[in-house]
Amino acid sequence: MRYLAIDLGDKRTGLALGDDVTGIASPAGLVEIPIDRARGDALLDALAARARADLGPADALVLGMPLNMDGSEGPRAKLVRAFALRLAALAARPVILADERKTSQAADARMAQSGLTHGQKKARRDAIAAAEILRALLEDPAARIDTIEPPTTPPEGAQSGANPPG
Repeated sequence: MRYLAIDLGDKRTGLALGDDVTGIASPAGLVEIPIDRARGDALLDALAARARADLGPADALVLGMPLNMDGSEGPRAKLVRAFALRLAALAARPVILADERKTSQAADARMAQSGLTHGQKKARRDAIAAAEILRALLEDPAARIDTIEPPTTPPEGAQSGANPPG
């Protein structure tokens, strides 16, 4: 199975690709759309389009879940969970919520000796953090917090093929 991992940010969202056959997770770029633009719809559309481009129909999305250090879900985790529900429906594929605690620190550690400038590191940090989220999940299935399945019924107002009321 292939995965598109997402490190959701307020202004910039990091992406990574990987699979469970090789166990390799690699940074795959950024989506620079603020999460609050158009109530999140602009970012959701961009992520769903990227999933369609990079994944097959049986593949999944992985979304970093910002748990508190004690494992509880705070306000940001609730926002991410709500975003995951919308993303699963729009992308029509499962969204795996994965523990992202310490992944930004791991990304910083990977870049510490890179010789990159502060600005260059900042530009790469979110994609590397997404790769760390996916790497953690591939190495330890216990990093999976939950899986949000796409709805199996068409959204309200969609044509179901039944006779229209009349």
